[in-house]
Amino acid sequence: MTQTSPADVELLIGGMTCASCANRIEKKLNKLDGVEASVNYATEKATVTTDGTVDADTLVATVERTGYSAHVHDPAAGRSGHEGHGGLHSAESMLLRLRVSAVLAVPVVLLSMVPTLQFDYWQWLVLALATPVVVWGAYPFHWSAALNARHGTATMDTLVSLGVGAAYLWSLWALFLGEAGMVGMRMEWTWLSQGSGSHEIYLEVASAVTVFILAGHYLEANAKRQSSAALRSLMELQPTTDVAVGEEFTVRPGERVATDGVVIDGRSSVDESMLTGESVPVDKTVGDEVVGATVNVGGRLVVRATKVGADTQLAQMARLVEEAQEGKAEVQRLADRVSAWFVPAVVVAALGTFAVWLLLGGSLLQAFSAAMAVLIIACPCALGLATPTALMVGTGRGAQLGILIKGPQVLESTRRVDTVVLDKTGTVTTGVMDVVAVEPAEGVERDELLRVAATLEHGSEHPVARALASTVDVHGRLDDFENHAGQGVSGTVDGVPARAGRTSWIGVDTASGTTGTITAVELDGRFLGTVTVADTVRPTSAQAVSDLRTLGLEPILLTGDNASVAHDVAAQVGIDRVEAEVTPHDKLRAVERLRAEGRTVAMIGDGVNDAAALAASDLGIAMGTGTDVAIAASDLTLVHDDLATATIAVRLARATLRTIKGNLFWAFAYNVAAIPLAMSGYLNPMVAGLAMAFSSVFVVSNSLRLRRFG
Repeated sequence: MTQTSPADVELLIGGMTCASCANRIEKKLNKLDGVEASVNYATEKATVTTDGTVDADTLVATVERTGYSAHVHDPAAGRSGHEGHGGLHSAESMLLRLRVSAVLAVPVVLLSMVPTLQFDYWQWLVLALATPVVVWGAYPFHWSAALNARHGTATMDTLVSLGVGAAYLWSLWALFLGEAGMVGMRMEWTWLSQGSGSHEIYLEVASAVTVFILAGHYLEANAKRQSSAALRSLMELQPTTDVAVGEEFTVRPGERVATDGVVIDGRSSVDESMLTGESVPVDKTVGDEVVGATVNVGGRLVVRATKVGADTQLAQMARLVEEAQEGKAEVQRLADRVSAWFVPAVVVAALGTFAVWLLLGGSLLQAFSAAMAVLIIACPCALGLATPTALMVGTGRGAQLGILIKGPQVLESTRRVDTVVLDKTGTVTTGVMDVVAVEPAEGVERDELLRVAATLEHGSEHPVARALASTVDVHGRLDDFENHAGQGVSGTVDGVPARAGRTSWIGVDTASGTTGTITAVELDGRFLGTVTVADTVRPTSAQAVSDLRTLGLEPILLTGDNASVAHDVAAQVGIDRVEAEVTPHDKLRAVERLRAEGRTVAMIGDGVNDAAALAASDLGIAMGTGTDVAIAASDLTLVHDDLATATIAVRLARATLRTIKGNLFWAFAYNVAAIPLAMSGYLNPMVAGLAMAFSSVFVVSNSLRLRRFG
């Protein structure tokens, strides 16, 4: 058996058919000393944290004693090898059973519902067609019911098996011992509960209900597969080349980068759209980092691997998506609790219905029909599907939009957030110095000023110097370069003495109309003008702030930069409240202070200095190019590194939560309204099965609408 870390084990579970199954396995695991387990029906996984005293073999044995299959998940092997009874409930298995059962059930239903199609001994043909449907088509439900009965429990599949089995066994009794097998027997369709004697059979109910339930389970299994499409597509992007950390590899034009690394030779452009969504390729040269699975669209690159396997950005993205699908939100826990007691309550209600009908003078057939309708209509498949399908589709769609959601609890946090705290550098701004103003002296050409400044600064590695040096493509010849610490640089440009640096060093008194770092330039003792460099505001930040306000969130700018720069940036993007020159600890205290005021706070940042505030906030959002510490401390990661994506993330999370609540409402409302109708005898069991299946189809379809979110 593959052994994982003793403190953190992930099991693949086979044989679960509903949320009640997951709830029972979870309870069994949590009874073990030192074990904390969470079982997710949607992903068929158990995430187990132990104190080290319980090994993986014990965990697997516990699950198997409960009646399900289990083995330790090997991330390198994916889900391959996940065998066992879980195969009964796979999308392919359900589709095959659905197709065969539907073909056989159609003539059964038509013959039973349309008297003009009935002929002598038609009932025996119906029996021959219905038997494979009831025995083979509904086998997964019978197997699950038997398994649960062995452990003294009942699930939603218990209701299905009881309903289908009761309808079939009654029909056998009526055909062989009653009047239903007689020549010339005819049966009419009715919307209400049937019940007039032993000449009635329910083979159409058994067949149709099986088809309806199979359809619901197939849609459920298919929804799981479709909602994991984003995760699979991420992993399929990973090249198959095996590379070790420190190993060098060549990336030719048109090839994918094998793994995360740093360029050690060559220059090219790399398409990082799969990672950032940016359609414009990014220039890469020696010293630049590249990410595995991105595409080299230019020249030849030689890369030294820095991260491989599970440590790469691609693997981390996939892991975040998967973890989000495995968690449980508060609304999911509610559904689990309800389903745990709902099934036995329905069985009791069905037995009570049967008894009351007989006590009130109803016929045996009327009592049986009403009880069977209760069993079928009450099957809360929709309740079990309501939360996991919406969570999986929502988180999958988030991954496609460049939003990585750490857990479903994040969805509930976004509903309550009323304040958003924004870091400045790297969040509202690009975090990269750029030329924002060029002010030539009188009689000096702008291009001449930039040429001299860029030539001088080309020799320096200072961020301001690099911004100036990259401003123009044509530089002069630089000789005798010298760096004057804290003042500026000097040298000869095309043989002429020149200086660039602080205005006080150059000996001029001038001011730029833009907040930033001002560099004065002098050539042969003549003042040429000033160039102002600053961290520029992201083009989408102003609209993003406006959108956040529209969502009901008050924006606050929180930065360690000086007050004048902070207020200038805030004015550009439309933020009224600013807290500047704060330390990382000050950021943490600011978030705690806002929460103490009764606010629900979201924090958006990208740096190590933001990590504590991100962790302390109700909703932490990290920019995609932020530090690993910031990303680890956050609840959401914006892969696109664009503040505008934050508003999309909030809207998606709220839309997902609305979908979950809508699903739960209709699942509850459906059962509450339908059970009394069935108990009173005003519902044909087959109509009950159709309505029950429709509720599951509605829940899944409603959840899949999130795939079009955008």
